[in-house]
Amino acid sequence: MADDCRKVLCIEDDREVAALIAEELSDRGFEVSVAYDGREGFTAILKDMPDLVLCDINMPIMSGFEVLERLTAIAPRLGHIPFVFLTALTDRETELKGRKLGADDSVTKPIDFDILVTIINARLAAVARTEMWPTNIKLNDREVETLTWVARGKTSAEIAKILGLTKRTIDFHLDNARSKLGAATRTEAAIKAATGRLIEP
Repeated sequence: MADDCRKVLCIEDDREVAALIAEELSDRGFEVSVAYDGREGFTAILKDMPDLVLCDINMPIMSGFEVLERLTAIAPRLGHIPFVFLTALTDRETELKGRKLGADDSVTKPIDFDILVTIINARLAAVARTEMWPTNIKLNDREVETLTWVARGKTSAEIAKILGLTKRTIDFHLDNARSKLGAATRTEAAIKAATGRLIEP
């Protein structure tokens, strides 16, 4: 559940997808506003100052990349607002371009809402820094690596493929990380690790 009804702006030109996102996030305690093209979304950011922006990449009038470029140009006033791309494009070039422009994360469609909410909460927590974090937690390099991929929405099998390890090995590292962080699930472990700056999703 979001704290104090955090404001999320969703910029998405597909009205059905936008309605689904708004409904899902509202059900989970967020205050959601929607814009249906890049220009409208950019205006809404300036007007409403949301706590986080979800933005489609391929849109009429102004693309998601252009929205982020314009935002970056008028930083630092808006530079602290987490910016997460929604995209059906899963190629490496698209993700690299988004990250080079300063996007905090990207979520591929069809959207897994558990992953999306995990990312939103982690990003908002990283901005807020309200929780005291125990300094004695030490994750090893492999635990950091596997948790980072969990935070990006990858399954154990996918992480195993990326890292060239067995799924069993991945699960072993994730279970260790989960235990160290006192988390019930690997998703919760990823949120805690991101909140405590133990990983950078």
